Amino acid sequence: MTLFLFLILVALVLGIIGFAADGLFYLLVIGAVVLLADLAYAAARFRRGGRKHRIVR
Repeated sequence: MTLFLFLILVALVLGIIGFAADGLFYLLVIGAVVLLADLAYAAARFRRGGRKHRIVR
């Protein structure tokens, strides 16, 4: 969950900088790509459901 939230934050920061700064449109595009990758990661992770990892003793 921490990785998901961190990537959302990175995507927002890159998007804001890319939108606000003149000539840095590529940062907005990179932010959008990071956001889409993060959502795909979250969908794949949450789709697996309630499986718990077993601790090997």
